[in-house]
Amino acid sequence: MVNGTAPWTELLPAILKGIVMGTIIIAAVLGNALVIISVVRHRKLRIITNYYVVSLALADLLVALCAMTFNASVELTGGTWLFGYVMCDVWNSLDVYFSTASILHLCCISVDRYYAIVRPLEYPITMTHRTVCFMIANVWMLPALISFTPIFLGWYTTPEHQEFRTSNPNVCIFEVNIYYMMISSGVSFWIPGVVMVTMYYRIYKEAVRQRKALSRTSSNILLNSIHQRHTNHHHHHSHYLHPSDSNVRVAASGANSRQSSVRSTAYGTTTKTSFKAATELNMNGTSVRQQSTSWRTEHKAARTLGIIMGAFMICWLPFFLWYDITTLCGEACYCPDVVVAVLFWIGYFNSALNPLIYAYFNRDFREAFKNTLQCAFPCCFSCWKTPTPTQYV
Repeated sequence: MVNGTAPWTELLPAILKGIVMGTIIIAAVLGNALVIISVVRHRKLRIITNYYVVSLALADLLVALCAMTFNASVELTGGTWLFGYVMCDVWNSLDVYFSTASILHLCCISVDRYYAIVRPLEYPITMTHRTVCFMIANVWMLPALISFTPIFLGWYTTPEHQEFRTSNPNVCIFEVNIYYMMISSGVSFWIPGVVMVTMYYRIYKEAVRQRKALSRTSSNILLNSIHQRHTNHHHHHSHYLHPSDSNVRVAASGANSRQSSVRSTAYGTTTKTSFKAATELNMNGTSVRQQSTSWRTEHKAARTLGIIMGAFMICWLPFFLWYDITTLCGEACYCPDVVVAVLFWIGYFNSALNPLIYAYFNRDFREAFKNTLQCAFPCCFSCWKTPTPTQYV
């Protein structure tokens, strides 16, 4: 009986790890592919901010394909590297490169939202198509300086670890020196993290200010409307009930005719005044509604991207704390392999979270996802809504 159950007790952890890792990889691949396809298919989603979103989805997709898959193979084989010495450097480079690119995209998105909400007049001038493309190009080039170059040249680690790797090609451990740790963690996490926190703090302050301003504006318009109606009502009755105040003397022979004329004139004055006030109120109300709609649209996008930033901090902060602390104190801060694996995969999980956040918090993305899935799997979804031709190219 013991012999029969022993293999299962040994295989069960590997099976559970395989299920968890496989689920994260599949979710990241399908979710980010869905983001890219939905933006390409739906014209409504092709706005400047979503340039970053599509590029971010591509980076997260490549994290899943090029980093998670190799890491899963190491975990499921008990720490054995099956792909040789050179591929170990390739994997480490791709892991650092795409993870850093993903984080830098989030940093760019926070800057974009900052200009859209805090400096709306500068936004169309600053965030042009050319500027956005330049920022995205730099986001894809900068990670190469801390990934492929130092890793393939051996600058990232110690001579002792290089000797260990040469004699043990079946082991792929990313052990770094202090200088590389400081530069790589700064570029990959700490600097972008500080920028994101600063941007969203300013966005939050501006959101509070705008909300109060809109509330005051709406209240003032309502009070002016009530006051204007009261004034017009009093003005109307003073003319209609007391025509003698107008110093109009009515002769007996023409009393009815002239009194009708006075009444008509008084009523016409009131009507014109009321119409003018109503027109001004309507114009002001329309302006406020337009401002409120624009404000809500920008802040919904900011809220979604703020949640993405929060998820990024929760997922990656534990990993980079471990990365920095263990590099600084060396063997004195030994961490069990299972803890290291959990920290890696919590960070990887961030690449699968972003599409889920879009689907839950952004109605435009939610509708685009639903429509794309309906077209991809017509047998599984009832096509309750036929997209209009303007949604597509």
